[in-house]
Amino acid sequence: MILEITVVPNSPKFSVSFKNGRLKVMLVSEPERNQANIELIQNLSKLLGKRVKIVSGLTSKRKKLAVDLSEGEWAAFVAGLE
Repeated sequence: MILEITVVPNSPKFSVSFKNGRLKVMLVSEPERNQANIELIQNLSKLLGKRVKIVSGLTSKRKKLAVDLSEGEWAAFVAGLE
């Protein structure tokens, strides 16, 4: 499954929310030296229990991620955020 997300680096704490059909991920790390992308992959993989890969948007706040999730697993995850 391809997820479209928005990231916000330099946040006070890591958090995930779902707004307007898009996952919003607050990251503690700075965007320099790939730190924010590493934090995103590690924490989101742990949260979802699945492997996460950035497929586009490496240097952008808007990213597309490939995650091995079924529609049912995604729906359950989003329901848990609301």
